[in-house]
Amino acid sequence: MRKVLHSLYKRYFSEEEAIIFTGLIAVLVLVLMTLGGVLAPLLWSLVLSYLLQGLVNGLDRLHVPHKLAVYLVYFLFVGLLLAVILVFLPFIWNSITSFANNLPQMVERLRALLLALPRDYPEVFTNDQMEQLLKSIQSQVATFGQSLLGYSFASFTRIVTWMVYTILVPILVFFMMTDSSRLLDWLENWLPKKRPIMAQIWHEMNDQLANYVRGKALEIILVGVCCFVAFSWLGLRYPLLLSVLVAFCIIIPYVGAKVVAIPVFLVGFVQWGFSPEWYHLMMVYVVLLVLDGYILVPVLYSEKLVLHPIAIIAAVLVFGGIWGFWGVFFAIPLATFIKAIIRAWPISPFPAEE
Repeated sequence: MRKVLHSLYKRYFSEEEAIIFTGLIAVLVLVLMTLGGVLAPLLWSLVLSYLLQGLVNGLDRLHVPHKLAVYLVYFLFVGLLLAVILVFLPFIWNSITSFANNLPQMVERLRALLLALPRDYPEVFTNDQMEQLLKSIQSQVATFGQSLLGYSFASFTRIVTWMVYTILVPILVFFMMTDSSRLLDWLENWLPKKRPIMAQIWHEMNDQLANYVRGKALEIILVGVCCFVAFSWLGLRYPLLLSVLVAFCIIIPYVGAKVVAIPVFLVGFVQWGFSPEWYHLMMVYVVLLVLDGYILVPVLYSEKLVLHPIAIIAAVLVFGGIWGFWGVFFAIPLATFIKAIIRAWPISPFPAEE
C-alpha cells in the first residue's frame, strides 16, 4: 500500500506547484462551503467586475485612457443599478402583488376549466382524474401561500441584508476595477515563481469565464426582453413577471426554460382555456426557445466552452446542491475549470488541445 501511495505521489505531486495548487483549491472549497453566505457580496462583486471589465477593455481598444474608461463604465453601472432599484423592482413588486391578489380567482377559473374537460373530451379525461388534479393544485397553492406568509414575516431581515448589499457591492466593484492590477500582483506574491500549470489553467479559464459570465448576462437580458415583447403582444397577463421568471431560469442549462414553460402555459390556460390564443402562446414560446438554443447561445459563447450535455447536467446537480444559486450559475465554468486542471496536470490522461 505504501508503494502505491508513493507511486501516486511521485506521479501527480512530484512538483511543488502541484502541492500548493491542491492546497489552494482545498482551502477555497472549504471557505466557500463554510462562509459562502458571508462572502456573497464579494461573489456578486467579482461577477459584476467581470461583466464591466469587458466594457473597459472595449474602451481601451478605442484608445480611451484606462482610468477614464473605468470611471465611465462604473458610473454607467451605478446609473443602471439605480434604475433597477427605483424603476424595475417596483414594477416587479406590483406584478407579484397583483398575481397574489388574483390567485384565488385564477384557481377558481382553472377549476372550472378542468371540470369541463371530462364533458368536452370524455374519451380522454375522467371526473376522477380532474378531482385528483384539483386537490393536488389546491394543496400546492396552500403550500405556496404559507411559504409567502413565512417569507413576509422574515422579510425585514432580508430587506436589511439587501440594503447592505446595495451599498457594499458597488464599493467593492469600484475597488476591484480601479485596483485590479494591484490585486493580481498581490495574489501572485502568494504563488510559486515557477507555475506553468497555474499559468496554463489561468490563461485557459480567464477568457472562458469572462466570456461565459458576460454571455449569460446578455442572454438573460435578451431573452427577458423578447419574452416581455411577445407576451405583451399576445395579451398575456403578468408579462413582466413571467418574462423575468423565464430570463432567470435559463441560468439552468437545458431544463430551466422548459420547466418555466409550465407556469407560462398555466397562466395562459387560465386566461384563455383551449383557444387559438393559448396555442399561439405555445408556438411563440417554443420559437423563442429554439432561437435561444440554436442561434443566440452559439453566437454569445465561444466554442471553447463546449462540454458534453451529461457533464453540464452533472455539474448543475453537483454544484447546485453544494452552493445553490451560485453553483447553478457557475456550473459550466466550474466544469470547464476541472477539465482544464485535468488537462494541465502532470501526467494528464487527456491530450492537450491545439
